[in-house]
Amino acid sequence: MERQIITTADGSSTIHLPEWDEQYHSKHGAIQEAYHVFIKHGLHHFFNSKPVRGSNEKTTILEIGFGTGLNAFITLLEAEKLQSQIDYFGVEGYPVAMKEVLQLNYPKQLEAKKHAPLFKTMHEVLWEEPHAISKYFSLTKQNRFFIEINEKEVYNIIYFDAFGARVQPELWTETIFKKMFDALKEHGVLVTYAAKGSVRRAMQAVGFTVEKLPGPPGKREMLRALKET
Repeated sequence: MERQIITTADGSSTIHLPEWDEQYHSKHGAIQEAYHVFIKHGLHHFFNSKPVRGSNEKTTILEIGFGTGLNAFITLLEAEKLQSQIDYFGVEGYPVAMKEVLQLNYPKQLEAKKHAPLFKTMHEVLWEEPHAISKYFSLTKQNRFFIEINEKEVYNIIYFDAFGARVQPELWTETIFKKMFDALKEHGVLVTYAAKGSVRRAMQAVGFTVEKLPGPPGKREMLRALKET
C-alpha cells in the first residue's frame, strides 16, 4: 500500500495512506493528538492515580500500533521527566520503512534534537528483543497482529492507536477488547482517540469501566477504559 509523508496542522509529520484516505495520526496535529490522548489521559492519569502514587515499580505499556514511533518517543521523553522506568512494548503488523522514518520531524518539533539519535535507534533495533534505549526507557517491538495478543495481566497502560473502525472495523470488536482487558493488570488503563458508541459498548461488554473525555484538536470526544476488577 502506498504511503506518503504529510505535514499536520501543528507542523508535525505523519503518514497518509491514499488508498484508505487514512492517516497514522490526526491531520489536526500528530503531536497534539499524541500528548492529549496517550500522555495526558493515559500515562499522566496512571501516574496520578491513587493505586500507584509513590510507587517505584516499573510501568509497563503496550502500544497497539507502533507505527511511526511517535507515541513511544514522547513516552521516552516523559520517562526522563518522571525519572521512572518504563518498559514499552510496541505491536505492529506492518513496520514503517526506515526511509520513511528519516522523513519524520518529531525530534525537531518536540524540541528534542539531542534525542534524535534515540528516535532513530528505536526504529533500528531488532524486533522481538528488549532494548534499553535510555536510562528510563526500554523498548520491545513485536511484529505481530493484534489478534495474536494473549498475555494475561502484564501491562499497566495500553495505548490503543489502531487505524479507525471505518477502514479496519475488525480491530474495534469485543474480541479484541477482551484481549486488552485480559492483558491489563488491575487498575490498568486503556486510552484511545476513538469515541464511537459501538467502541464504547464493546469495551463495556468485556468488563471495562469507560469514560468519555474531551478529545484532541479536531475531535469532540475520546475514550478511557479502566480495569477496576
